[in-house]
Amino acid sequence: MHPSLRLLSVLGLVGALAVEAANWPEFRGPDHQGVSKDRGFPVSWNATNGVLWKTEIPGEGWSTPAVWGKRVFVTTTTDSGAACHVLALDAKSGKVLWDREVFQQVPRRKEGRNSYATPSPCTDGKRVYAVFGDGSAVALDFQGRAVWTNRSMEFYSQHGLGSSPILVDGLLVMARDGSSDGADKKVGWQTPWESSYVVALDAKTGRERWRTGRGLSRISHGTPTLATVDGRKVVVTEAGDVVQGFDLLTGKLLWTDRVPGEGKVPSPIVADGLVFASGGWGGRESIQAFPLASAEGVSNTRRIWEQKRGNPKVPSMITLGGRIYSVTDAGMATALDAKTGEVLWQERIGGNHSASPVSAEGRIYFFGDNAETTVLEAGPQFRVLSRNPLEGKVQASPALADGRIYLRTDRHLYCVGKR
Repeated sequence: MHPSLRLLSVLGLVGALAVEAANWPEFRGPDHQGVSKDRGFPVSWNATNGVLWKTEIPGEGWSTPAVWGKRVFVTTTTDSGAACHVLALDAKSGKVLWDREVFQQVPRRKEGRNSYATPSPCTDGKRVYAVFGDGSAVALDFQGRAVWTNRSMEFYSQHGLGSSPILVDGLLVMARDGSSDGADKKVGWQTPWESSYVVALDAKTGRERWRTGRGLSRISHGTPTLATVDGRKVVVTEAGDVVQGFDLLTGKLLWTDRVPGEGKVPSPIVADGLVFASGGWGGRESIQAFPLASAEGVSNTRRIWEQKRGNPKVPSMITLGGRIYSVTDAGMATALDAKTGEVLWQERIGGNHSASPVSAEGRIYFFGDNAETTVLEAGPQFRVLSRNPLEGKVQASPALADGRIYLRTDRHLYCVGKR
């Protein structure tokens, strides 16, 4: 190859990687783990210093913003949860570029901490995909025109729908871990059932590509993640009582391990050949580590370690540098050794927590329900770098992109960054 062509090729690759790093295309970001490789994020801010813009978002929704290039996408519902909206904002100014009502849904039962627009949107840079409380999905182009709608996955849960879709290799993958709307509402919630499943839609058409039942499981809200094992892409997903691996291309159930507890909210995380599960209710919950596998098998004995301290009920965990970081609903932050589960430190950072923490540049950002963000140094010792208050209530997990933090409250979307 001619030297000038080689240089252009390298520059093109670097440019592509830079664009990818600057995006936050779905819940938990480009790596499905809540970690950004971008740089330049702020450490300190407040309502009068460091807020680049603040835009009011109508209605109610606890979805994470999706960011791609110059666009920020959020979902919300109005009319007491009936009207489902997707909005696009200008990433630089916060101006609402368009607001589309995509369909109407019938609001059904949910928990008070949930919303009818909790599933986070995702994007591939050409379209944005959104899911709402009744299980319906929609794809829109970047001009806000609907490309397809799929309303065939009717969903009911005593808690409402909390799990977000992930977008991988042209597939929109979702977990559907609800409960029965029959006479006995405990079925699927407190009593295991076999009606939960994982489903993949073709991102181009919205048609179902595969659907696989979990077997016996209970209600859950965690978002799937992705792992590559022995060259095979595996969807790793947790429900009440189980953590499982599915073949991405075919949907085949590859393995199952038991993790007691229903109502699981944290999404699983993967690192160094391990999958880490947490959360749930019922009295036997803990943080647990299992080996990733691509071969078929069902086992209840593969668990490598279990740690009962620091188990988060709602926020997902972060894995970074051989350590796991978590925060409980009551604001107890914990760092564990990822290989052994040993507690390295455990300290109270205060407040209540629903949002999942995120990480960038060796820092962990914890977002309290009171809109105060506590920034910690990622490491074997507990060190607080800053505490950053804003106004409002926070339950949505944030997005990190291009050196900016997009933080959603009950009324506004904030963009925090360096000018």
